[in-house]
Amino acid sequence: MLAELACFEQKCHATFPLTEAIYNCTHCGGLLEVRFTEARIDQELLGKLWRERRTSNRMLDQSGVWRYRELLPFDGFEQRAVSLREGNTPLLDAPRAAEYGGLDRLTFKHQGYNPTGSFKDNGMTCGVTQALRLGRKRVACVSTGNTSASMAAYASAAGLDPIVFIPRGNISYGKLAQALEYGARTLQIDANFDQILALVRVLAERAGIYLLNSINPFRIEGQKTIIFEMLDQRDWNPPDWIVLPGGNLGNTSAFGKALRELLQFGFIHKMPRLAVIQAEGAAPFYEFMQTRGEFRSVREPRTLATAIRIGDPVSWPKALYELTESNGVVEKVSEQEIADAKAIIGRCGIGCEPASAATLAGMRKLTHSSVIRRDADVVAVLTGNVLKDPDYIYQYHTGQLKDPEGRLIEPRFGNQPVVVPNDPDAISKLL
Repeated sequence: MLAELACFEQKCHATFPLTEAIYNCTHCGGLLEVRFTEARIDQELLGKLWRERRTSNRMLDQSGVWRYRELLPFDGFEQRAVSLREGNTPLLDAPRAAEYGGLDRLTFKHQGYNPTGSFKDNGMTCGVTQALRLGRKRVACVSTGNTSASMAAYASAAGLDPIVFIPRGNISYGKLAQALEYGARTLQIDANFDQILALVRVLAERAGIYLLNSINPFRIEGQKTIIFEMLDQRDWNPPDWIVLPGGNLGNTSAFGKALRELLQFGFIHKMPRLAVIQAEGAAPFYEFMQTRGEFRSVREPRTLATAIRIGDPVSWPKALYELTESNGVVEKVSEQEIADAKAIIGRCGIGCEPASAATLAGMRKLTHSSVIRRDADVVAVLTGNVLKDPDYIYQYHTGQLKDPEGRLIEPRFGNQPVVVPNDPDAISKLL
């Protein structure tokens, strides 16, 4: 379908061609989004086509993003798409997590099954493909981990030069190792995520670098396919709730946009409610939603869940709109609650990074406060792989994990390894 870039601000109607390398409206400074200018959709035919593509050996069809290319803004350029067979992530039932969260049943949509281990791949395949369409040679991102890993992989696969800017000392080595392995030039800066993003936006304009953070509207287009695939897997039967972690709020923006489009085109009959969960030490969107006054950033965000350690989320205006449209809610959870929820998810045989576990921690609070009913149909999105932050896991289970204030987090569901002698009798007695 034909599409354009449009200013997201309701009072501004500025539009721009898809081939313009901009991230904000040049008239009012507002965020941009892709909007379709014509809608030629045969919902039944398209749904059947998407299902048939699952058995195809074509690269585009094997991608859980490009399989849905009719609702992506590339109008033929997808034939040059940069793909690592992203998407295709499972829906996993988790009875123990459901019980812990106060639900009869809970399903996880696990984005950690992506090529670089996080949901970022869904957006990055589109972002890097757009860089090629614009003829760019260098791409960059500011990252607390997952974005840098994903961008490095896709840029290198495309033959581009990836440049990563990270907060010094505030990134999981599991994630940093990926960026290094995939060949990204990695610059560590003594500043937090939000400060570095402001710096890099200046550098990108000066040096002709294409920026691939979630402020990039093409990243959002890729990430909305998480919802397309989720609902396709559910035979287009929408859940009551979709629960997700909230950091820079790009997924909140993408998920809401996807749901609106699917409702508009007749794929679903109702709008699920979104529940966004933030860490207590990095919860500016939660605080804003409580008061609806002036949006105030958190100058020094603090949480062990590095993927959502963001104090000034650039996508908050979009997230506000999508929460309003879906009658959604925002909750915040403590470091203890995140750590315990993560251990419970692990006992389901499902590993995830700390930020992902905020979903279960948040659900537990929302069911206890009767916001979410016990019998509700809930899908929670796990954003990253369990091996993204292995130090966190070991420290929790051995009673060494400390919150950002230096306080020990109690391993309420700990599983500490036991030292035993080289003696079969002693071991048999222990077992």
